[in-house]
Amino acid sequence: MGFLKKFTKQEISWMMYDWANSAHSVIVVTILPIFFDSVASCTADSVSSMSTWGYATSIAMAIVALAAPFLGVFGDIRGMRKKLFTAFLLLGVVSVTGLAFTPLMDFTSSTAAASKVAMLVLVLYILSTIGFDASCIYYDAFLTDVTTEDRMDSVSTLGYGLGYIGGSTIPLLIFLIMNAVGVPMLTSLAIIFAITAVWWLVFSLPLLKNCEQTTGKPYEKGDVGASIKNVFTTMKEIGADKPMLVYILSYFFYIDGVHTIISMSTSYGTNLGLDSAGMLLALLLVQVLGLPFCLLYMKLAAKFGARTMVGVGICVYMFICVFAYFMNSLWQFWMLAVLCATSQGGIQALSRSMFGKLIPDKARSGEFFGFFDIFGKFSSILGPTLVGVVSAFAANKMMADQGLTAATATAEQVDAINKAAGPYGILSVILIIIAGAVLYFAVLPRTLQGDQRKI
Repeated sequence: MGFLKKFTKQEISWMMYDWANSAHSVIVVTILPIFFDSVASCTADSVSSMSTWGYATSIAMAIVALAAPFLGVFGDIRGMRKKLFTAFLLLGVVSVTGLAFTPLMDFTSSTAAASKVAMLVLVLYILSTIGFDASCIYYDAFLTDVTTEDRMDSVSTLGYGLGYIGGSTIPLLIFLIMNAVGVPMLTSLAIIFAITAVWWLVFSLPLLKNCEQTTGKPYEKGDVGASIKNVFTTMKEIGADKPMLVYILSYFFYIDGVHTIISMSTSYGTNLGLDSAGMLLALLLVQVLGLPFCLLYMKLAAKFGARTMVGVGICVYMFICVFAYFMNSLWQFWMLAVLCATSQGGIQALSRSMFGKLIPDKARSGEFFGFFDIFGKFSSILGPTLVGVVSAFAANKMMADQGLTAATATAEQVDAINKAAGPYGILSVILIIIAGAVLYFAVLPRTLQGDQRKI
């Protein structure tokens, strides 16, 4: 990897956490919903596993979002950032380790057994998501510790790129190879969840060893209470800082599309009856293309600016929502995957570095990134919930129009109704992205006029 030569040891170690945690992003976020759908189909209430998964995702995001500002300020106490990062990292790793046992449990013998396994999967999924997202608050805050402002775009973007080529690709490839050579699906799932836990832990070690918190103040008695009070002070500062406020509000909306497409893609494809193996191969393509497109975004951002390239990503995701509404075959899922690959990493990475440049006091980066995270996570509540509500509403209406109920409808009728209702849920996401686009393209430029911060 010759392109890493220009980066420092600390920058590379920081990037490696993207390599580490991306295994969770692709295996738990995209493969686990397929397994959950199989378990849910054996329960007494199997009408809409897509809605249930959306609600579970929203619960996990709500917990992190509400806690994020407080977690962020505690991370600004010198010496605490790495300790808190490690605690949430271990919560995520242990939860994924627990998921490794769930495919080996008997969930086909009765609806009661299936319900218990389904509930266990949801609880472990929520805990692993909390560990993942909370650890990322401190990971993002470390960005201001390991690099300079003029290098943030390239360091942040390449971190996402390494995540795609490493944690997002290799574990998924191992899973596909196990399936290709005839390893039973449930055994493959158990093995890959275990590999994901080990991968996440092992490749987090460079950050734990080489990255140190260089900002923040030493702990003094009363700092915990003062830090909690600072949350409300920071809230007022963000409210008074018009460029930061408008940017973070626009981010709240447009990143919703990105997170919702990522978290709901395989659930949506399964709901449409698409082949699981074909969808996973398409997701592998996304990961393989992720690094080159991240590098492309990095180069284009250096030429045209990060703000321009994030705008390009917003437009791409609006088109993706429309395309997904009309999707009904596997080849279209592949097209959707390629579209996502073009901008998924770039828009997230550049959004992160743009916010880092807007922080007025880098010594309080954890505090500000805590608020950045709360806006990102609340958007992740809104999107999946909206998809779940709209999908369920559409399904119930279609069922009522046909004179059916959940009790009288056959399994085939339920599948057909869910397949027809799903696209309405996905299309609803475009409304949120449009709201973010209006703020980003129409309002943000006016607030930045005369501002000394360059994004």
